[in-house]
Amino acid sequence: MSKRNKKARKAAKHAAHAAPAAAPVAVAAGPVLIARTQYDAAGHGRRTRGWRAPGTGPNRALAGLNTIRNRARDAARNTWSGAANARVWATNLIGVGIIARSESKSATRKQRFAEIWDAFVTSSDADGVLDFYGQQTLAVETLKSAGEVFVRFRPRRLDDGLMVPLQVQLLESDMVPTLDADTWPGMPIGHRIRQGIELDRIGRRAAYWCYREHPGDGPTIAVSHADLVRVPASEMRHIYKPARPGALRGVPNNVSVMTRQRSVDNLDDAVVFRQELSNLYAAFITREPAGSDPIIDPATGQPVESDHDGAPMIGLEPGLVQELAPGEDVKFSSPPDAGANYADFMRQQHLGIAAGGGTPYELLTGDIRDVSDRTLRIVINEFRRACEQEQWQLIIPQFCQPVRDTVGRAAVLAGLLKQTELAEFCRCTWSPHAWPYIHPTQDVQAKKMEVDAGFRSRTGVVAANGDDVEQIDAERAADAARERTLQIPTAQKGQANA
Repeated sequence: MSKRNKKARKAAKHAAHAAPAAAPVAVAAGPVLIARTQYDAAGHGRRTRGWRAPGTGPNRALAGLNTIRNRARDAARNTWSGAANARVWATNLIGVGIIARSESKSATRKQRFAEIWDAFVTSSDADGVLDFYGQQTLAVETLKSAGEVFVRFRPRRLDDGLMVPLQVQLLESDMVPTLDADTWPGMPIGHRIRQGIELDRIGRRAAYWCYREHPGDGPTIAVSHADLVRVPASEMRHIYKPARPGALRGVPNNVSVMTRQRSVDNLDDAVVFRQELSNLYAAFITREPAGSDPIIDPATGQPVESDHDGAPMIGLEPGLVQELAPGEDVKFSSPPDAGANYADFMRQQHLGIAAGGGTPYELLTGDIRDVSDRTLRIVINEFRRACEQEQWQLIIPQFCQPVRDTVGRAAVLAGLLKQTELAEFCRCTWSPHAWPYIHPTQDVQAKKMEVDAGFRSRTGVVAANGDDVEQIDAERAADAARERTLQIPTAQKGQANA
C-alpha cells in the first residue's frame, strides 16, 4: 500500500471515531456522496429562522381574498399612489379605446359590419352610463384595483329599441362569492363549485354563481342558495390574470406592497399634520402664582382679558412691543421639522411601491427630476411592452373578442347578419390606441426608414397608430382631388422633405 493511501485510511479512521453517533447509513462501493443543500434559501439557519413559507395551492393561497380586495379598494380611494396606479394602467392599456376593424375583403360588407358594431358600441352598457370604450377603461381600472372583473352578456328583446339586442354588464368580483361546495341546489351531478365558479367533470368552467345584487349594498351576511343565481359560462366572462397555474381568481395588482403603501401613507399624513402644527405660531406667558386680584396689563393699565376657561389673554398686533409684568416670561413653541432626509426616504419608499405595482416611478409620481431623455425612453418602452403584453394576453382575448363574438350572434338573431356572415364578422383586427411619440421627429423618421427598407409595411405602421389604412388612403385621395379641383398649389416632394 502506498504512503498516500495509508494517510487517507488513517484520516478516515480518525474522522469516524471523532464523528457523533448517527443513524446507520448504507455505504456503496466507491466514493461516498454527502447530501448538501445547494440553495441558501432552502436552509434553516439563523438568517432564515422565522421565515414562514407554507406550501399552499394556488386557490388555498387566496384565503382572505375578500379582505385583500377591500383593502386594495380602500388604498385606491384614500391614497394617491393607489389611485394613480389604476389610472396610469387604464390610460396606457386603453387610451380612448381598443377599436375593432373588420378584415372583410368586401367593401360593402365591411361598411355594414362597421355600422352594426358602432350601433352596439354606443348602447353597450347595461347600466346606461358608458359606451363600450368607456367600459374598457372601467374594466381595467377595476381589474387593477380589485384583481378581477366579471362581464355578463345581457340579451335584450327586439322591441327594446336597440339595433343589436345585446348589452354588456360589468360586475365587481364581490358579485361572485368565494364559495366552495361539492353539492349545491340547482347544480348538475358531478359538478363542483370552487371559488364561486362551477366546474364540470373535467375541470372546465360551466357556470358562475352570482349574487342577485351587490352584497355590500344589501343585508346579506352568509351565503345562501336563495341569494345566488346560476349564470352559464356562455353568458359570462372572467377577466383576471392568474397569479399561479390553476388559480381560479385574481388578486389586486399591488397586493405585494399594500402593507408598505399604507404605512408610507400614514407616515406622510403624520408628517403633514406635524408641519401644519409647526406653522401655528404660538407664545406662552408664564408668571408666578397670583392672588385673586385681576391681572393688570402694564401697557394699558387695564385688566387682562380672559378666555372662556379663565386663562389670561393678551391681544397681538403687528409691531406690538409688549412689556411684561414682574415675574412673567415668554416661551415660544419649537416643533420639529420634516427632517433633512424626508424627501429621499419617501422617494425610496415610492420606488418600491411603483415596482410592486408594475408602474414606472416617474409615471406613478410625476417626479422626473434628474431623468435624462434617454433614460425616460428606456423606462417608457419597458412599460409599453408590459402594456402590450396585457392588451394581447388579457384585455383582447378575455374581453374584447368575446364581446365581438356575442354581438355577431345577437346580430344574426336580429336578422342583421346572415349565418354565413357570422365568422367573417367575428374576424377582426383589434387596434389599441397608438402610443404618443416620445421624440416626434426621430420616431417618424425611424418608421419611414423601416418602410423604405422593406422591414415593415405601410399598412403595419398605420395599424400600429390605431388607424385603418384604407380609410387613410381614401382621405388622402379625397384631399388630392379637392386640391386639384380648387387648384391649390401642392408643395414639391423635395420641399416637403426639407
